Amino acid sequence: MEKFLREQGLDGNSYKFLFGDLKEMVRLIGEAKEKPIGLTDDIVSRVLPFVHKVVATHGKICFTWMGNKPVVQISEPVMIRQIFGNYHQFQKPRGNNPLTKVLATGLIDTDADRWIKHRKIINPAFHFQKLKHMVPAFYVSCSEMIKKWEEMVTNDDGSCEVDVWPHLQSFSSDAISRTAFGSSFDEGRRISRLQQEQAQLVIMAEQSVYIPGSRFLPTRSNMRIKEIEREVRASIRSIIDKRIAMMKTEDNDNQDLLGILLDSNYKEIKHNGDGYFGLSIDEVIEECKLFYFAGQETTGNLLVWTMILLSQYPHWQTRARNEVLDLLGEKQPDIDDLNRLKVVSMILNEVLRLYPPGAALGRMVHEETKLGNLVLPAGTHIQLNTILLHHDRDLWGHDANEFKPERFSKGVSNAIKGQASSYVPFGGGPRICIGQNFAMIEAKMALTMILRRFSFELSPSYSHAPHLIITLQPQFGAPLILRKL
Repeated sequence: MEKFLREQGLDGNSYKFLFGDLKEMVRLIGEAKEKPIGLTDDIVSRVLPFVHKVVATHGKICFTWMGNKPVVQISEPVMIRQIFGNYHQFQKPRGNNPLTKVLATGLIDTDADRWIKHRKIINPAFHFQKLKHMVPAFYVSCSEMIKKWEEMVTNDDGSCEVDVWPHLQSFSSDAISRTAFGSSFDEGRRISRLQQEQAQLVIMAEQSVYIPGSRFLPTRSNMRIKEIEREVRASIRSIIDKRIAMMKTEDNDNQDLLGILLDSNYKEIKHNGDGYFGLSIDEVIEECKLFYFAGQETTGNLLVWTMILLSQYPHWQTRARNEVLDLLGEKQPDIDDLNRLKVVSMILNEVLRLYPPGAALGRMVHEETKLGNLVLPAGTHIQLNTILLHHDRDLWGHDANEFKPERFSKGVSNAIKGQASSYVPFGGGPRICIGQNFAMIEAKMALTMILRRFSFELSPSYSHAPHLIITLQPQFGAPLILRKL
C-alpha cells in the first residue's frame, strides 16, 4: 500500500511494524499538553502536533499510519469538497477499537441507505419552525447561569473571577435536556457528565493498537466504559418509555426533539405500511445519545472560545454589546431577533474558523477509489484537517491566525472568496451537521444574555491551552474576570 501511494507522488512516513505512527503521535500529544502557549501563538501545533509536523514535512496532502492502516492527510479544499459531496464512496471510518462506538453512533455513524432513512426521520426535529419553539428553553437555561454568576459577583467593585468553562458546559447540558427531552435536569447533567468521562476513556483507547478480543478483557478502562454505557442507555430508555406511554394516553404537542423524533418515526412507519421498519428503540436511544453529546459539546465549546477571544479583543466585545442593546434592549429575544444580530454572527463565524469544535474529520474508502488525481486503495483512511484548513495562509491571508470577524461582514460565501470547502466548521455536503442551526441559535441566545449583564476580561490565572478531547476544549479551564453591568 505504501508503494502504491508513493508511486502516485504522495509523500509520507514509512510504515513501522504494528504501531505505524501511533507511538510518535501519542508522544507528541503528551509533550504538547505539558505547557500552555502564548495567546497569539498558532494553536495548530498544540492541538494536532503530529499532523502539524507531518504536513510541514511532507505537504498538505500526505500519508501517515494508524497501526497498519494508511491515513491520507488532506488539508486542501477541492479534495475536501469532493469527499463531502460523495458520501457513498467516502464513508465514516470504522475505528481501531470497537469500544469507541459506545460514545455516540446514530446518524453520525450511519452510511448509505441506513443514513438516508435516519436523516429523513430526524430532519423534522431541526426544521426552522420547530427550532422557534426551542428558543424559550435556551433563554431559561441561560437565565439560570446568569443568575449564578450575578450571585458570585459580590465584591465592592462588582467583579469576581469565574472559571466560565464548567458553567457553559452545564448551560449547554441543561439546554439540551430541556429541548431534547423536557427531562429532569439532574438526570440530564448526569448523562452529560458520564459522557464526558467516557469521551476521555475513548480517546485513550483510540491512541493504542487494538488487539482483537481485548475489549472483552476485564481491565479497569474496559469495565468503566461498559458501565457508563449501561447507565446512559438505561437513563435514556426510561425517558423514552415514559414518553411513549404519554403519547398513547395524552394529547402531546411534541415540541421537543424526542417527541418530534418519535412522532416522525411513527408517521414514517405508518406511511410505508406493514413490514416497514423505521428506527428501532435501540436506534432511537443512539440518536438521543448523539443529541446529548453533540448538542452540548458544540455549543459549550463555541461559547467558551468566544468569551476567551472577546476578552482579548474588548472593542469587539463592545461592538457586539452595543448591537444587542440597540436592536433588542432588554426584551426576551425570539428566533427572528437573534437572526438579525449581524456583528454577533460575524464573531461566532470567526470563532468557528479559529477554534472549530471538530479539529479533524475522518472518512475511509472500502474499494479502490479515485480522489482528484489520486487512486486510493481499498481500506485507506482519510483525515480532513479542518483546523489546518481554517488557519491556512494561502486561503485566508497572512493574518490567518488573527481574530478578525470583519472577514465575515458580507457573509460566509464572500469570506471564502469562491474557495468552496475552505470553511467547514460543521462539515459539508449532504452530511453537513444537521444541528448547525440549533447550535448557532443557542450560542446567539447565550452570548446576547451574557453581553447584556457582564463585561469580561481574561484573569491573570488564565493559561491558553486548547486541546482535544473529541472536541476542542480549554485544557486548564477559562478563568475570566466578570464585571456586572
